[in-house]
Amino acid sequence: MKKIVMLKMQSLLASCLMLASLVSVSQARDLPDFTGLAAKNSPAVVNISTEQNSRVKPRLPKGFSMPDVPEGSPFNDLFKHFFGDGMEDFAERESQSLGSGFVISSDGYILTNYHVVADADEIQVRFSDRRFFDAKVIGSDKGSDVALIKIEASDLPTVKIGKSSDLKVGEWVLAIGSPFGFDHTVTAGIVSAKGRSLPSENYVPFIQTDVAINPGNSGGPLFNLDGEVIGVNSQIYSRTGGFMGLSFAIPIELAINVADQLREHGRVSRGYLGVLIQDVDHNLAESFGMAQPYGALVSRVMPDSPADKAGLQVGDVILAFNGQRLLNSSQLPPLVGASRIEEEATLQILRDGKELAVPVQVGRLAEDEEVAETIPAQVEPDQIEQLGLAVIDIEPKVREELGLEERGGALVGNVSPGAAQDAGIRRGDIVLMFDGMDVKSAKHLRELIEEAGDKRTVAVLVKRGENPLFMALRLKD
Repeated sequence: MKKIVMLKMQSLLASCLMLASLVSVSQARDLPDFTGLAAKNSPAVVNISTEQNSRVKPRLPKGFSMPDVPEGSPFNDLFKHFFGDGMEDFAERESQSLGSGFVISSDGYILTNYHVVADADEIQVRFSDRRFFDAKVIGSDKGSDVALIKIEASDLPTVKIGKSSDLKVGEWVLAIGSPFGFDHTVTAGIVSAKGRSLPSENYVPFIQTDVAINPGNSGGPLFNLDGEVIGVNSQIYSRTGGFMGLSFAIPIELAINVADQLREHGRVSRGYLGVLIQDVDHNLAESFGMAQPYGALVSRVMPDSPADKAGLQVGDVILAFNGQRLLNSSQLPPLVGASRIEEEATLQILRDGKELAVPVQVGRLAEDEEVAETIPAQVEPDQIEQLGLAVIDIEPKVREELGLEERGGALVGNVSPGAAQDAGIRRGDIVLMFDGMDVKSAKHLRELIEEAGDKRTVAVLVKRGENPLFMALRLKD
């Protein structure tokens, strides 16, 4: 009997081992094989090294000061040779940087990042077969972090361009680049998210992955399993300077569009609406009667801009652009920037609780489109106790210093604990709008507060420095 039991146990154990082996083989078959993809595409991926010549002041050793040497002393020329004629002299210093890129046409056009070749005096490209070429910049675009460079060569291996729009979250992707100068390093991972916005970039809906990306990978290609480039590795999120599981790539459609414009025109044209926007948070959504927060809240409309001509108003919430719903305000700039200049687009907006469709002709963003910064003048206010606010009228001289138009407004002189402080209003802010109404004066603001009646939360537009900003002011809990 014991023998029979032992035989049955051995048979059961053997069956379990066979089943485990089959599961292991099955799982192995489900994992992607990157060997062919890497071998086929590595020849078209390049290492990019640059040199920048910069002038820097010579620095004395720590704890050392320039000695007081009399003119004519034999030591005078010696000290001048090493430390310069005082600290006003400059010395030439060479700095180097490393990055990656990939060949997009057999006649030598290479795509990389703007920050890889920015301010470079010399650019050298190295292939996997150890060939070296000097490269020149055809054009670069800081806004998208894309650059197009060119080498004098022919019959070069090229990559196949795919579509990032076809990517799915969770899909396998592979990167080839030169992290820390280690040429043609291959790393793999999955797509973590799409359309990701970063604070430093307004025009790029990034592809987020968990592919190991480090300094030197910048400008290199991101492939799908079909061996097609679907992104340009650009940035990482890190608290240490190294990879922490968050990598970001520029969608290839955007990068190629920029490269085509750089090749044809030497610069990039972007669509322009002429609005300053911000996110709609939960409290602001409540003040606008929205069931949930989404969209882009217009805090300023530039004079004579496409938005101004289309009739957009401060306080409008842009819900969708050409039918694409906006979950947050950061989704709007890439959509507008990628739009064709002088073509009509449709904005779905929320105004006074009603949804409207507004046609707008997209303009061209000027390359030097910047807002000047002004510093508010110091004004001693009269105390007016309203929700913890002390506000005063703005005198003409102060209005001129602040660059204000003919519009009214009330200057915040002091904020004490209360609803205004909880909303984030600060001393020096100018209250321009309260609950959808333009504020004409300090007295008018007090009247609007009283007229709010039973309203629980209202939207308040303030100007801080040069930037307009909506805040949710909770009147009652």
